[in-house]
Amino acid sequence: MILKIQSRIISYLNKKCSSLNLSIFRIGFGALMFFSLLRFWYKGWIELLYIKPKFHFSYYGFEWVKPLNEYTYLIFLICIISTVLLAIGYKYRISIIVFFLSFTYIELMDKTTYLNHYYFISCLSFLMIFLPANLNLSIDSKIQKKKALYIPQWSVDCIKLLVSIVFIYAGLAKLNSDWLFNAMPLKIWLISKYDIPIIGEYILQQNWTHYIMSWGGMFYDLSIPFLLIFSRTRIIGFVFVIIFHLFTAILFPIGMFPYIMIFSCILFFHDNFFKKISNIIKKILKKVYIKTKLIEVEKNYKIQNEKKIIYILLVFFILQLIIPFRHILYDGELLWKEEGYRFSWRVMLTEKKGTAIFKLVDRTTNTSFLINNDEHLTEFQEKQMSFQSDFILEYAHYLGNYYKNKGIKKPEVYVDAFVTLNGRKSKRYIDSKTNLYEIKRSLKSKEWILNLDEEIYGF
Repeated sequence: MILKIQSRIISYLNKKCSSLNLSIFRIGFGALMFFSLLRFWYKGWIELLYIKPKFHFSYYGFEWVKPLNEYTYLIFLICIISTVLLAIGYKYRISIIVFFLSFTYIELMDKTTYLNHYYFISCLSFLMIFLPANLNLSIDSKIQKKKALYIPQWSVDCIKLLVSIVFIYAGLAKLNSDWLFNAMPLKIWLISKYDIPIIGEYILQQNWTHYIMSWGGMFYDLSIPFLLIFSRTRIIGFVFVIIFHLFTAILFPIGMFPYIMIFSCILFFHDNFFKKISNIIKKILKKVYIKTKLIEVEKNYKIQNEKKIIYILLVFFILQLIIPFRHILYDGELLWKEEGYRFSWRVMLTEKKGTAIFKLVDRTTNTSFLINNDEHLTEFQEKQMSFQSDFILEYAHYLGNYYKNKGIKKPEVYVDAFVTLNGRKSKRYIDSKTNLYEIKRSLKSKEWILNLDEEIYGF
């Protein structure tokens, strides 16, 4: 039995595919990231989200990652330049490492901006560091005067696996009673889309629409990887991907995510698909294409340190499979407390709003006063802080330190917080008698979060 497994593993690791697959993916990924970052800059979000705020919410363990005032633009500029180099395939290894580091730094600068697709891009760019994506259609291959026709199949399959994990875990997360039996939170969002021509006033207001879209979204996420894997259903699956994500882009303002997911799914196609795209690219770039005589054409490319790379990626994927289930280490309702919620591909599962009124007590004089959050946070930061416990704790620490520097020797910080989840009545979220300033940030369960007193069944 063990020998058979070893034989199959060796056989799989020896499989090859066209080098065009990764090369075309590299070009498209670089182009998408270029336009995404340029759009971010153009809309003024760099100043709004990273420069304007007086205080930034940090990830636990990454408190040292902060915006660099006006130099934050430089980080974005470096990231944008790396996307251009990535797309044209110049100094590929350096450019993808620079992109990964700069983009991930941007992502870590303020937790307020967390989105699943930012995390996906960081994971994907980390993978690409180890993949030979510059062996074709690249400046590197022209300069080195050599290219490879075939690369190991696993170098493409690892991206397919990451995409599949995103879909399947997103589908598993939708197997909960709020999503399936109450059509929440889709019902709340769709009703508000009455201004969309034709479908907004009538179709999106219907109860049956909400349930069809909730169940359809769950089945879509769980089935798409399998539809894309098998050649007989691949076209159908890809059509579903396009329709689903374009419809999502129309209904919900989630930026570039729909287009990134559509593009990522092309890797499931056969080599011939990429050869056709390659011919189109060459025709478009014919006038600017660098003409050099290749002196070496390597049929099967051998990845240097392949064994070590496979072990690194194996650890990476084990973590990807485990991390989304870390919420089982915590007590209480996940959608309410959100302990272990991020980095688990739980997409669009909650509609939460909250209010958080902070009180600072000077224990030396036994006096107190209420905090005006507008003096410390932007409107967007306050909105995100009001219903997320780790935000509330970090902000309480900031307030305690701020007023301690103002001369209050023994500050205590309390919060009167109420949150509504997926259409439920607003409920007290934090124990108002807990001095948050004395509680240290950690990965331990937050006992000072009050329970929902209602179970949401599911994963």
